[in-house]
Amino acid sequence: MLEFEKFYKNYKHALIEARRNIEDVELIAVSKKQSIETIQSVINQGQTIFGENQLQEIEKKWTALKNEHVNIKLHFIGAIQSKKISQIISNCDVIHTVDREKVVKIISEMDATKLLEKKFFIQINTANEVQKAGVKLELADAFIETCKSYKVAVHGLMCLPPANEHPSQHFQTLQAIAKNHNLKYLSMGMSHDYDIALKYGATHIRIGTAIFGNRG
Repeated sequence: MLEFEKFYKNYKHALIEARRNIEDVELIAVSKKQSIETIQSVINQGQTIFGENQLQEIEKKWTALKNEHVNIKLHFIGAIQSKKISQIISNCDVIHTVDREKVVKIISEMDATKLLEKKFFIQINTANEVQKAGVKLELADAFIETCKSYKVAVHGLMCLPPANEHPSQHFQTLQAIAKNHNLKYLSMGMSHDYDIALKYGATHIRIGTAIFGNRG
């Protein structure tokens, strides 16, 4: 798959430019709306970490794929419906978009054995965009403490900068919040700005178009 080869070459160059080690960053291939056949072609290139944003699509595509490829890790990067959180956690290894106390409460009440080896990220709305999910910036510190009060381990933070602003200020903001709370992981950077995100400490980058091409 030529798109993946081209991306990976550019990705390795971006890592060098950012003075980052490849083993310190998880490359998430965002496979939403992609066919099983297309995903399989990327798996054949050696990719093992994928991201999806809808439970229905996960259940449709990934049950068989994960049974066939036991080393696959699946990340949930979409908006969380509280009634589906248990199913999302059952199907996914990392949840990037925790942003409401109701969701945290449900997680805290789940059987602890279902949460083993799962990782949870809080989505921060760094620009306080009305149309976008995520914890408002001024409430971020308090929400992290809320998660602690429910004894839900927060492993990292996630953001999606606004399209009309340079992403660096948002990546820097997320990095600062994570540092203040001793959080190890930063999910930030997509096809158009992952090289910038790497310079601000991104540990998880979410790449769709650059790997799969434009969706038809």
